[in-house]
Amino acid sequence: MSASAIQTVETQVGVYNRSHWGRIKVTDNDRLRFLHNQSTNDFQSLKPGEGCDTVFVTSTARTIDLATAYVTEDAVLLLVSPNRREYLMQWLDKYIFFADKVQLTDVTQETVTFSLIGPQSDAIIEKLHASEIIGKPYGTHIPLINQDVQSIIAVGSGLASPGYTMIFNANQQEIIWQTIIAAGAVEISDRDWEMLRILQGRPQPETELTDDYNPLEVGLWQTISFNKGCYIGQETIARLNTYKGVKQNLWGISLNANVEPGTIITADDEKVGKITSCTQNGDRYFGLGYIRTKAGGVGLKVKVGSCEGEVVSVPFVSHQYPEVKSVDS
Repeated sequence: MSASAIQTVETQVGVYNRSHWGRIKVTDNDRLRFLHNQSTNDFQSLKPGEGCDTVFVTSTARTIDLATAYVTEDAVLLLVSPNRREYLMQWLDKYIFFADKVQLTDVTQETVTFSLIGPQSDAIIEKLHASEIIGKPYGTHIPLINQDVQSIIAVGSGLASPGYTMIFNANQQEIIWQTIIAAGAVEISDRDWEMLRILQGRPQPETELTDDYNPLEVGLWQTISFNKGCYIGQETIARLNTYKGVKQNLWGISLNANVEPGTIITADDEKVGKITSCTQNGDRYFGLGYIRTKAGGVGLKVKVGSCEGEVVSVPFVSHQYPEVKSVDS
């Protein structure tokens, strides 16, 4: 049940089978430069054993997907949204030119992904003989013991909660799942994950990540490098940052009833945005929605259709412009 899922990730540890998510392996000599040029984060500075979140955007900086990248000795493993795997394979392939040394391989079918979510995750990491990554930065990863080089265990749950994510060969799925459950993890269902991602503000394609929004509006500042060179969509993002031109922001909205995605949000009888996702949270409801920057933020009282609501912050996204570092010596 939903209430127990919240308690699990707040006080214990849950395990979510994310194997339906896409896994794309990028190999060959130009792999880091290629991904550096195709997405928002700085790949050129990443070393084997490190990782990051990054956003793939269109040439006008509209969002395609939020992906997590793990850099190994000879590849980059991309964990992408379930409904973006085939699109991204085709989209990335389109940008590989004749001289580029880049190979894309869809390894979704032969691999599995589990995420551990919650403060007790460390105990399970120890049982999996991976305690050396405890306390390390987000995206840090090591090979899973007794697995091949394609298998990793990484810092980060996929949500704002503490945790870890592992990718490994599909033929090991049952034994690793049983080890995790035996160590005390509680299974998180697809429905629980959907509720948790809305409560924490993790955006997903076709709801929060669409052609209508750019990464700054979503609040994915942590995925964007403002001092790397050119990449697809870079000019638009740089301009929005320089001129503080973000016209709308993604917020959480506490609600007294269920509302359908797409429902208009009003404040003082003026349209200020729309709902993108909604879930039940105990005896109340909680939505994600975009609200015009000028309308306000946390604490703003709104109406969503005929429902009353209040704008609240969500931990996965932020709405702060990064500090501009002085270039003076």
